[in-house]
Amino acid sequence: MKPLSSRISILSLALAGLSPAQDSPKPADSPNRPSAERVAEAPRDPAAEAKRKEQDQLITENNLEAERLKKETNALRSEITRLKMERELMMERNATEDAKRQQADREADVKFAREKDRLLKESELARIQAEKLANELKALQNQSGIEISKLQNDISRIETNEKRSQYADSKPQYLEKPLRDDGVLVISDRRIPLNGLITTETADFITDRIDFWNNKNDKLPIFIVIDECPGGSVMAGYRILKSMESSKAPIHVVVKSFAASMAACITTLAEESYCYPNSLILHHQISNSAGNGKLNLTQQKEFYEESNRWWERLASPIARKMGVTTDELIKKMYAHSSSGDWNEFGDKALELKWVNHLISGVEETSFVKDPDSKSTRAAVQTALKEEVDADGRAHVSLPRLSPLDCYFLYNPDGYYRMR
Repeated sequence: MKPLSSRISILSLALAGLSPAQDSPKPADSPNRPSAERVAEAPRDPAAEAKRKEQDQLITENNLEAERLKKETNALRSEITRLKMERELMMERNATEDAKRQQADREADVKFAREKDRLLKESELARIQAEKLANELKALQNQSGIEISKLQNDISRIETNEKRSQYADSKPQYLEKPLRDDGVLVISDRRIPLNGLITTETADFITDRIDFWNNKNDKLPIFIVIDECPGGSVMAGYRILKSMESSKAPIHVVVKSFAASMAACITTLAEESYCYPNSLILHHQISNSAGNGKLNLTQQKEFYEESNRWWERLASPIARKMGVTTDELIKKMYAHSSSGDWNEFGDKALELKWVNHLISGVEETSFVKDPDSKSTRAAVQTALKEEVDADGRAHVSLPRLSPLDCYFLYNPDGYYRMR
């Protein structure tokens, strides 16, 4: 079905196409047409009569057509009127719907505005509450921070007082001539401990510190302090000796208790050395286990020759300092003991020139920190670990030496054993 507007347009065009001539006015009498009396009087002409009838018929048909057209026109006008009313009704409905939609939109806008206003108020209230909580939390944090700061200050003060109490008020004394007239040796913090077995790690520990103290000050003495050292690796000990010889700063070796073998060589060959009267120093020949004990004669000879070469390098300077030959030194060793272990107390060691000075005491000015809080004495950590053999005897397996190295070690009870 065509839209209402199209139908109205078609009907309008149809009505517009009807001319006034198509209306059916009654035909007027022609002035030239003879009246009935004249016709009656005039003689009848068949052709004219036929023409007249034809004209009457046409008039009748025209009248009928005009009536038909009039009916159709009236129907069209009625349709147009109906369509116009329908259009007006639809327009009215549309207007009503538009009004309803506009009213609904206005109501929705009002509702939205109210909801928005409510949410804004709630948001503002939440913000204010959050700010209040944040301020309260900040106040608590500030208060807690103040309390914590007070506690931390108290802890810091206590810790600082405790740490301070661990330190003495005195400072290390640095003397170019550390031996006082009263026989007391003053040792500064330029000290290096040498205790336990001499190994490669020991040599690294000693030589690194000799270099460090030289770089810091090459005028003040460096102290190598021996509490107890049975000796150890010849190569490691020789490295220590050469580092002592090349040091610009004077090296002072101090034996407090016991120095044997390689440690005794280090003590005797030092530029300056000290010991207590009751300190023990022990010299003997190099003695070493020959590999795994399964050497043939040639290997034994080679091992002897290699050990003897080391002995000459270590014993010769000791013998020269004592004022004897190497052979005389060996004879003296075995004159004191069948094992060749020649040990003497400090006062006798001074006479033999194994040490340069006998001391009555040591003033360790480097120990300015409480030793009970934390050890201030450096120690060399080696891989040595005490073991128990099949017979239940405790012993320590010696670390493997480098090729051509040997141990110069005082070990009468066999506590140190080759692996």
